[in-house]
Amino acid sequence: MSETLHSRILTRTDARLGEFAVSPLSPEGDAELLHGWLTHPKSAYWMMLDADVADVAHEYRRIADHPHHDAYLGLHQGRPAFLVERYDPAHVELVGLYEPQEGDVGMHFLCAPTDTPLHGFTHAVITTVMELVFADPRARRVVVEPDIRNTAVHALNAAVGFEVVGPIVKPEKEALLSVCTREQFMATQGVTV
Repeated sequence: MSETLHSRILTRTDARLGEFAVSPLSPEGDAELLHGWLTHPKSAYWMMLDADVADVAHEYRRIADHPHHDAYLGLHQGRPAFLVERYDPAHVELVGLYEPQEGDVGMHFLCAPTDTPLHGFTHAVITTVMELVFADPRARRVVVEPDIRNTAVHALNAAVGFEVVGPIVKPEKEALLSVCTREQFMATQGVTV
């Protein structure tokens, strides 16, 4: 997956919240920052609460070295604020759990925990992530598999066009498989494709 977007930086301006940017992360250089995010209680669904900095560096080095998985650091107004993973679900995460279609791209995102939430921030982040995925013209549909108990992310996914396919059982969790086509996402942005 790396060849198309790995070295590019995507930027977008949210009308209310300003500039968002996404660029490849450094597994070793960003490990300490990510460790603080991934071990925070609000990040429980990422299942890394007990990880140390070396574990985080190892996980993101594994992702960086994988031919079907990428990780990005998201910035808001120039400051690190979210994490993005993009993967090919025919090779990672969902192998044997659903019938992949050509142009499917999987994604995960995590907003940095904060004591001062910014209204609309998470929606702006997922919109940025969707734009990142669809910046690749080969991407036709985004596939996600959040924990079935994570009702907040299910509502957020619906707000950007995802439709629920149904529950699936992964080794680490029961997940809610959902998909969003380029057209469905663009319709939520007021754009007809």
